Amino acid sequence: MKKIYHLSSCSTCKRILNELKPSSAYILQDIKTDPITEEQLDEMFELSGSYESLFSKRAQLYKERGLKNEKLDEDHYKNLILEHYTFLKRPVIINNDKIFIGNSKSTIEDAKNSIND
Repeated sequence: MKKIYHLSSCSTCKRILNELKPSSAYILQDIKTDPITEEQLDEMFELSGSYESLFSKRAQLYKERGLKNEKLDEDHYKNLILEHYTFLKRPVIINNDKIFIGNSKSTIEDAKNSIND
C-alpha cells in the first residue's frame, strides 16, 4: 500500500507533499474531510509499533484538555486519534511496509529516499 495521510489545510503538509512529489500510485487522504478509520489506524499501528508514535503532542486539544498532566496508555492514544483528526501526527506516509510519521527533516528525507527508490 502506498498512502499519505495529511491535512490539506496544513501549510506544513502542503510543503511536504510538494517536496515529495508522490506518484499517482499514492493515495492521498485528507484526514479532516475523510477521517481515518479504526482499521486504518490499526494498519499504521502494525507498521509503527505504537499508537503513541502516531500521536501529536503538539495538538492544541492536547494542551487545552490538559492531557500532558495525565498518564496516557496505548488505548488512550488510539481512542484520542480516532476521536479527533488533530491528534494524528502528520503527515503519515506509508510506502508498502515502511511508515514515516511526522514532519521532522530526517523523517521527510527518509520518506523521500523511500519514495524515489
